[in-house]
Parts: sequence; structure tokens; C-alpha cells
Amino acid sequence: MRTPTRKLLWFIVVLTLMAIVVDLPKDFQVKFTLGNIKVDRIISAPNLNINLGPLQFSRDLAIKEGLDLAGGTHLVLSADMKDIKPADRNTALASAANIISRRVNLYGVSEPVVQTARTGQDYRIIVELPGVKNIDQAISLVGQTARLDFREFKNATASAMIVPTLENTIDTKVTGKDLQSAQADFDPQSGAPVVSFTMTGDGAVKFAALTKKLLNKPLAIFLDNMPISWPTVNAVISQNGVITGNFTTEQTKQLALQLNAGALPVPIKIIEQRNVGATLGSQSVHKSVIAGAIGLFVVAMFMLLNYGKMGFMADLALLIYSLLTLALFKLIPVTLTLAGIAGFILSIGMAVDANILIFERTKEEKRWGKNDVAAIELGFNRAFPSIRDSNASTLITCAVLYWFGTGIIRGFALTLAVGVLVSLFSAITVTRTFLRLFYRQK
Repeated sequence: MRTPTRKLLWFIVVLTLMAIVVDLPKDFQVKFTLGNIKVDRIISAPNLNINLGPLQFSRDLAIKEGLDLAGGTHLVLSADMKDIKPADRNTALASAANIISRRVNLYGVSEPVVQTARTGQDYRIIVELPGVKNIDQAISLVGQTARLDFREFKNATASAMIVPTLENTIDTKVTGKDLQSAQADFDPQSGAPVVSFTMTGDGAVKFAALTKKLLNKPLAIFLDNMPISWPTVNAVISQNGVITGNFTTEQTKQLALQLNAGALPVPIKIIEQRNVGATLGSQSVHKSVIAGAIGLFVVAMFMLLNYGKMGFMADLALLIYSLLTLALFKLIPVTLTLAGIAGFILSIGMAVDANILIFERTKEEKRWGKNDVAAIELGFNRAFPSIRDSNASTLITCAVLYWFGTGIIRGFALTLAVGVLVSLFSAITVTRTFLRLFYRQK
């Protein structure tokens, strides 16, 4: 065995063992009897915690389930736009949806779906909260009007390095009602991204007094009692001002959207609410698992019967593919819906598509008189351009579906894209390493 093949083999073994550890269920039972020794206990899989100084990462490694699998709450909210100018209504609706999404994410809801819909003059926000069974709790979570506050630090010597909280700041009585509008902009001198804003008439008077008091000191901006920015006041500001900082263009757009959410409060009314039970979800998961197992078995048998030893190697690679894909679903994490499971099952068939192209090309090389080792190498090398192009087109389709789709469409696109990427690794690297091992030249 060549040295690169040996190293790749050990890499695949270690990667597979790590995937098995990640794939272990949250709690599993170990039960056996050996003579007088009886073991019956439930073992909890360890969580993933990485602490490398500034780099900290934590994951509970549980499979995230969508609304159709885990059950939860479905809400349809109507936004009252009668006090909002027609030109600002789309912005107000987007701001309200952004605030609701931020709230449920901070609350810890697993992969909520928050999307807007407009029919004529009817502006709606659709919210799906997996795992939230209490409708009153869900309504209290999303039904409040966004509140924007400008606050100052209690400690007069506080710097912009200190993160503001409700405890270390005090209310200045300047709120989102005093803000007329905000927008992402660029500094005309440096070209750096900034946020420019305009205050109302009464707000300009209050803001001028506040900025004069806090000159060269930080001013904290809170949205729903959470700090979103605390820039340093560099000049007295009345009607128009600019928020500067080490912002990216995307961050200025986000900050302007958040400021407008406080400046353009939209009354929200619940017009539809219902609980989605998990009974249908558990049945669907059970049937999906059976469908996936049958599909995996049929594909494995086809490869084994049609390609013999090479098919067996491809089946081993397919098993590793399944373990790695499930591990990635947990680590990312991917919220599984029925559409997401469908994408995963579809990717199982695509996982062996590359192997079929390679093996058919290898058989052609053998018919032309090449030995096993040469035929395998030529089969991989000459089939790769077709494999690359076909999978690239699938990934482009997934990217389009994810970018323009919402909810379950994005879940399908994500699981399919992950499956395609892992299938490329299993076909090109795993299967090739196994074949080099078993067909090595004497």
C-alpha cells in the first residue's frame, strides 16, 4: 500500500469513528446479561464543548426537528398600517418580521420560520415555532411592538469597550418615537459604511441636549431591552446624525433596519393561531426512516450484484457517507423537516451515481486491455469531469432554491447540498482509497 493511501485510510477511519460518536442518540440504553453480570442502564451521549481561549463552541448534538416533525405553534399576524405612510409600509413590515425573528432566536426556538406576505393592502407575518406548544407563550413572544431606547451609562467614565446592560445604564427618555428614519450610508470622506438618521422635531430638541451631555462618551441604543449598538458621541446632534464604527455594509443595513423598527412601530394583531401536534410528525419520521433504510438496502444490493468486489467497496463508502452526513446535520445544525428528509433520501441515490460512472469507465478500460490498477486509476481520472459538472449543476440549483425559497424549500435545498458534497468525498476519496487497498499492485 502506498504511503498516501495508508494516510488516507487512517484519516477515513478516524473521521468515521468521530462521526459515530456524534451520531449517537442523546440517550441510549445498554442492556445485556453475561453469566451473573447484568447491565441495564441509560447512557447519555456527551455534548460538544470546545474552549480554546477566545474560541468557544458548544453544541448539544441533538437532531433539530422542524414544525412538521416536532410539533409546535403556527401564528398568522396582521400588521396595522393605517398610521404608516404607503412608501414606508414594506420597510415597516420587514422591520417587524426582523424583530420577531430576533426575539424567537434569542428565546432559543429551534429554527423558527418567520416570513412576510402581502395581498393588496393586507400585510401579514407568518410565524412557525417548532417545540413551542403554549400558544399564550408564543403570542407574548412575538406580539409586542418593538421598543427602541437610547440609554446612558450610570458610570460617567464608562468607555465604549464596556457592553451596556439595563443594570449599568439609565433611561434618557429618548425613544424610537423620536426617530423619524434611519438608513445605511457611506462616509463621504473615508467611504466607510455608516448609519445616517433623522430625528423628529421634538426628538431633535431632546437628542441635542442628550448628545451635548454625552459628548465624547458612549450612547447605548437598546431594542426590546437588548443592546444593538453603543457608539461614542463625537458631536452635538440635533436633527440629523451619523452612527460610525467598524461596520460592514451588511451590519449598517441591519442596524438601520433595527432603528427603523423602533421608529416605525407596527401594531400586530393575531388573526390565526393553532397548535401543530407531533403525532403526525413521529409517524412521518418512522415512515421516512423505513423508506431511507429500504432505499439504502436496494442501492447497496444493486451495487453488490452489478459490480461485485468494487460494488462492495462502494457500499462501505455509502455507509460512511450516511454516518458523515448525519453527523454534519447535527453539527451545523440542520433542522430536519419532511422535505429535508426527502432531500437526504434523494442524495443517497446520488451518492452512488459517481461510483457508477467510475465503475463503468473502469470496465471499459479493462476491456481495452488495462490491468486492474491502471483501469481503476484511469476510470477515476476520466470520469471525474462528468462527476464534477453534474454535481456542480445540482449545487447551483440548491443555492438558488435556498436563496429564493423559504421554510421547507430551504430545508430541502440544504440537506440535498450537504448530501451532494459528502457524496463527492465518499466517491472520490473513500471508494478510491478502498479500491487502491484491495487492488494494489504486487
